[in-house]
Amino acid sequence: MGVYEYNALNFKGKEITGIINADSLLDARQKIRGLELHVSRVRELEEGEGSEKKSLDLSSIKGLVSWIKPQEISLFSRQLATLLKAGLPLIMALNALIDQFEGSKIRKVIYQIREKVNEGSSLANALSDHPRYFSDLYVSMVRAGEASGALDIVLERLAEFSEKQNELKNKIRATLAYPVIMCVIGFAILGFLFTYVIPKVTSIFEQTKQALPLPTLLLIGISSFLKKFWLVIVVAIIVAYVMIKRTLKTEKGRYFYDNLKLKLPIFGSLFQKIAISRFARTLGTLLNSGIPILQSLDIVKTVVANKVLHKAIEDAGQNISEGADIATPLKKSKMFPPIVIHMVATGERSGQLENMLLKVAESYDSETDSTIKALTSLMEPIMIVLMGIAVGFVVIAILLPIFDMTKGIR
Repeated sequence: MGVYEYNALNFKGKEITGIINADSLLDARQKIRGLELHVSRVRELEEGEGSEKKSLDLSSIKGLVSWIKPQEISLFSRQLATLLKAGLPLIMALNALIDQFEGSKIRKVIYQIREKVNEGSSLANALSDHPRYFSDLYVSMVRAGEASGALDIVLERLAEFSEKQNELKNKIRATLAYPVIMCVIGFAILGFLFTYVIPKVTSIFEQTKQALPLPTLLLIGISSFLKKFWLVIVVAIIVAYVMIKRTLKTEKGRYFYDNLKLKLPIFGSLFQKIAISRFARTLGTLLNSGIPILQSLDIVKTVVANKVLHKAIEDAGQNISEGADIATPLKKSKMFPPIVIHMVATGERSGQLENMLLKVAESYDSETDSTIKALTSLMEPIMIVLMGIAVGFVVIAILLPIFDMTKGIR
């Protein structure tokens, strides 16, 4: 199969350029006409010609995933929903998005999706060819939307869901940015002092042959140790990091780590709130889109990103398949707060489970935001105090022998 570059006019009369796979020049022209475009020029690309040729095979571009931002996927979903709601056929809507995302990396993905849909595939199947960008959650909801004839509504829900998730991530990153930067700068300054500045200053005290106070001896010992073994420390940190990463790839290691996170003082409740919010919003969105409960739970357990909750949801799904309600197995897991269990039970009885889950998600999103702000406001003064103690120790350790020297001179 060859790769062909073409120039064509869309339904607005705008000239566009694209790439398409085809068995022959005639087949390429037929495919382009099938996209409701008026062909003006088609030529076959030679082997290795053009960077666009490689873009047709996303599997060969390993780094592409980092170039497409989640915000672009959200925008793609919302704009596709708007075009479909306006009455445009799917192919024409995808053509419009290709024009809209000109210069963006996601445009290459939309090309492939449009080509597969044009060959007779469903949109869900076309999206499933790009699992790095479109998760099982996304594909399942699109498939349900296509089956129910409400694809535009489902895409809007996906856009809202993705925007909420991105908003929460951005809040966490923005809130934690200051403490992280302060930690990095603080450790860098202390490292510079202990390995470069302090050895030069303390060498003067050692030459005087006088008895040094305990803080100064501790400072000299720490500085000498860091200066001699800094490379060993760096290597040890790297080895420990690699070992931890490998352990976390194992089932038992990941379960232990996730369980430890939930049991941490202060931070454990934060991790639990984030996971429960993700669980409630994802399950509510899936059920609202017509996905069966068991299939929804199967998707949700991978979205929560916590092996402990993953197992709890998996066990709940097993119990539900045997005839139990949803609230009872979630309560038995002891991983969900009573308020969540009561709201789920109320939603089941009233037939409003989807809305109840989305309310739980909104509530926990708000609690998460408040908890993060409280932790940040607490961390800032603690970090300042710790840095002050470290700097104060250095200053006192240096000044004490100087005072002793001046006394001797007098």
